[in-house]
Amino acid sequence: MVEKLNPGDLFPETTLKLPGGGVFKLPGDSESNMTIALFYRGHW
Repeated sequence: MVEKLNPGDLFPETTLKLPGGGVFKLPGDSESNMTIALFYRGHW
């Protein structure tokens, strides 16, 4: 089972596919020390 992140933990490397094409890598492509990632699963 995957554990939750705790304050001070590093975000694991994650590659996200963008709707218009291309990819966004977290945390590498983020330009800020603080980033919010919102994951929307779409319509049922």
